[in-house]
Amino acid sequence: MFQKTNKQPSGGLKIIIVGCGKVGSTLLEELSKEGHELSIIDQRSERIMEMTNMYDILGICGNGASYSVQKEAGIENADLVIAVTDSDELNLLCCTIAKRVGNCATIARVRTPDYSKEVGYLRDKLGLAMIINPELEAAKEASHVLFLPTALEVNSFAHGQAEMVKFKVPAGNELIDMSIAHLGRHITNEILICAVEREGEVYIPSGNFILREGDVVSFVSNRKVAREFLHKIGFETRRVKNCLIVGGGRAAYYLAKELLRGGIRVTIIERDFKRCEELSVQLPKAVVINGDGTDKELLKEAGIEEAEAFVALTGIDEEDILLTLHAKKVSNAKVVTKINRITFTEVIDNLDLGSVIYPKYITSEAIIAYVRARKASKCSNVETLYHMFNHRVEAIEFKAQEESAVTNIAFKDMHLKKDLLVACIARKGSVIIPSGDDCILPGDTVMIVTRHTGFNELTDIMA
Repeated sequence: MFQKTNKQPSGGLKIIIVGCGKVGSTLLEELSKEGHELSIIDQRSERIMEMTNMYDILGICGNGASYSVQKEAGIENADLVIAVTDSDELNLLCCTIAKRVGNCATIARVRTPDYSKEVGYLRDKLGLAMIINPELEAAKEASHVLFLPTALEVNSFAHGQAEMVKFKVPAGNELIDMSIAHLGRHITNEILICAVEREGEVYIPSGNFILREGDVVSFVSNRKVAREFLHKIGFETRRVKNCLIVGGGRAAYYLAKELLRGGIRVTIIERDFKRCEELSVQLPKAVVINGDGTDKELLKEAGIEEAEAFVALTGIDEEDILLTLHAKKVSNAKVVTKINRITFTEVIDNLDLGSVIYPKYITSEAIIAYVRARKASKCSNVETLYHMFNHRVEAIEFKAQEESAVTNIAFKDMHLKKDLLVACIARKGSVIIPSGDDCILPGDTVMIVTRHTGFNELTDIMA
């Protein structure tokens, strides 16, 4: 057992994390910032030592599915167990044992397609609070971008009613030197520009903010309006017709399945012959090529120069980055880059990698949203959470459950924190871009964009 001070944080949850890989270490970093009492279990003593030297946590070296090991980690008083080892079966077993011996919620990382088809059954029968699949969620995020290829990023809120779209203002675009207020008066008032990144700085803009060439802009609207707005300002909004994927792992399978369902033609290059046979059976409508995806001639024969979309999913970050840069050079394809390691974001941001997706962040954001919801009052609840611009901005979706200090008050009469926008309200199937005269009603889903961190409930927006 390794331990630092491990004092009980005020208002924090007692959380046990099983598995100290990339996801586990990311969760430790994020949850430690939010003031929780953390314990980590892993069979590798060197990883436990490394984590206990970095964070104020309890570290246990052992099998996370062992009752005695969980007891040593404090399972009897735990609020939440998160199992994120590399084994789906071990994660499910850890959660099953935790539910039997402790009065806690459980979250398991499950990545195998066979299990992913049975998520509802497993969650209900094993009493899990959540099953998270990083590769599937990354594939969904990539497919959203390929359905709207001029966007750098597309995130859904309010059960798909609203979207947050990120794009880069290109040279010669009519938005250049235009104020946000002018955009609202003369182009559309059905979107809200909620964050802008310029030369490394991130702004929560007011109406007087002037857009410039090269700005990376995030806006919120309903799905139909988002496409209409992008089309109006000169962006192509049709989905890609075909996609070339290099690498045939789980992420490639999930992405190909999403794209084929949307009517997009898919070609996969995979070097392992047995895996190619499996993919041919699992994805009969896809073209599967057995070969080395880093071979320039093979890429050319596979149609990289004519591809409308290109996604490298070899699982090796360096290889995927080089393949993406090659695709940018020889084609006009929309490129998506999946990055597993998250320690070189400053370098990655300076490369032209198109839309960059971090599965580890997707996993941690879903879990942090759940943790914050556990801490919240009955008046509101965190539904979803997205970190934007390298964690400098949070987009948080709240459900206003009951009347509170922020309901039934016009925004013009409400004292909100600085660097914060109420981006949209979803109410009875409609998406409202709020004005000063609008207000939050019980039952609304409210999306907040802010440079503040750690909001647990809707009333945190008040100054």
